[in-house]
Amino acid sequence: MTQSSEKLATRPTKIHQNLDDRFYRAVSAASFPAHKLRYRNDAAAGSIGLNHLDGAEWVSHFGRFAPFAGSFETPLALCYHGHQFGHYNPDLGDGRGFLFAQFYDDAGRLMDLGTKGSGTTPFSRSGDGRLTLKGAVREILATEMLEALGVQTSKTFSVIETGESLHRQDEPSPTRSAVLVRLSHSHIRIGSFQRLFYHDDVDGIDMLARHVARHYYADANSGAVVNADAETADLLVDLLQAIAGRIAITAGNWMAAGFVHGVLNTDNFNVTGESFDYGPWRFLPKFDPGLTAAYFDQTGRYAYGRQPDAAMWAVCRLADCFVKLVPKSTLEDCLHGFYATLESALAKAVQRRLGIAFDTTDDERDAMLARQFFTAAKASDHGFDQIFHDLYGGVPRCAGYVNDVWVPLLEILSGAHLVRPNALQHPHFKQTEAVSLTIDEVEALWAPIAAADDWQPLVEKITAIRTMRAALDGAAITAIPQINGGALSVN
Repeated sequence: MTQSSEKLATRPTKIHQNLDDRFYRAVSAASFPAHKLRYRNDAAAGSIGLNHLDGAEWVSHFGRFAPFAGSFETPLALCYHGHQFGHYNPDLGDGRGFLFAQFYDDAGRLMDLGTKGSGTTPFSRSGDGRLTLKGAVREILATEMLEALGVQTSKTFSVIETGESLHRQDEPSPTRSAVLVRLSHSHIRIGSFQRLFYHDDVDGIDMLARHVARHYYADANSGAVVNADAETADLLVDLLQAIAGRIAITAGNWMAAGFVHGVLNTDNFNVTGESFDYGPWRFLPKFDPGLTAAYFDQTGRYAYGRQPDAAMWAVCRLADCFVKLVPKSTLEDCLHGFYATLESALAKAVQRRLGIAFDTTDDERDAMLARQFFTAAKASDHGFDQIFHDLYGGVPRCAGYVNDVWVPLLEILSGAHLVRPNALQHPHFKQTEAVSLTIDEVEALWAPIAAADDWQPLVEKITAIRTMRAALDGAAITAIPQINGGALSVN
């Protein structure tokens, strides 16, 4: 029996309300003229015991936002500030989303069901609080691809088309609307601490830090253990190191995935390091350090090659929030290992995509392998994903990798072996073309939906991504999406 078919006991909670109203505002969801279920992630639902919901129950909770017994009676729009493209903005907060419910998952982790496009809040400013259907489809694709490539990411949980016509400057209008629900391991952000620092709320910083330590860093499964009952200075030092380490790992995994987040503002980094909130993202067609995802990123601040520095800059802004409670020099010392952690994560992720391992541990060799991979990719005309596909197993499986550009990399790979001896027998590696997700492919997937409500190309793409994920993980292909009554279900 697969996890998605098991009926796990639901464990709803409302842990975020252990904080006070300095941290959230109670809000109401918008009322929508229609509720057409378009995407249902039963695999994610199964992890928190909700895969048993029938269609009407699903729409009631994730389209009309009927509360779950044991969780929040009313949704919470979270309070936060943030640096946006380097400029501090105190007028932020959940402007078109809210924290809808919390559950413990099957691993005992505290999980959030958060929304996007669920209506206006006190933080909406001049926005309409809505989400385009295209934006929801793009988030489905981003989360599917990132999860397949080993990036710790939020999961797109539900998409319901809502029957409104929206006007946007960056896509043809009017366009269709949707409300999205994501499953995420915390929506507490660096910007959540920044807001408290801005208001000189030392007590609030202490309260939030203990909350984060208690609920997200309490055991070894979190990657670092932080004692929530420690003295404040010790608590903040340990928490800063833990959060920085998780963000460094995520940034390293982005680089190996060829992913450009697009908007790495401090409100888009959460305290668990989980990647989330996908707006103008891109995947590399070919290796290009200067590729940006947002048309408004005129200076290339968040270009692909600058993401490690953007992540470090964001972590430094978190450290700023603690300077009244911890000596600045101590905070600086906490961050000395950031790039080493990032490079180690990058090296491991490159080896995962190549399907190789070595018999001995050698950090210097692993780092050199990653450097040589990116050096060769930069000098090559091959597609970024295609290189990983062609070199899977450590030996070129097609022509085009014999010139001097590839020699240093292939020499290192000659000492490696396949992680799984039969890995190349997987159907994914029997095909010559890599699975990729360039902006042109995304537009091509959206076009039939926009023109004829044809979701089949999207189904086929998700199937290909899921098949790749199974090949990389050595798992059986069990989660193939289906369209049932116009709803795309992922099991």
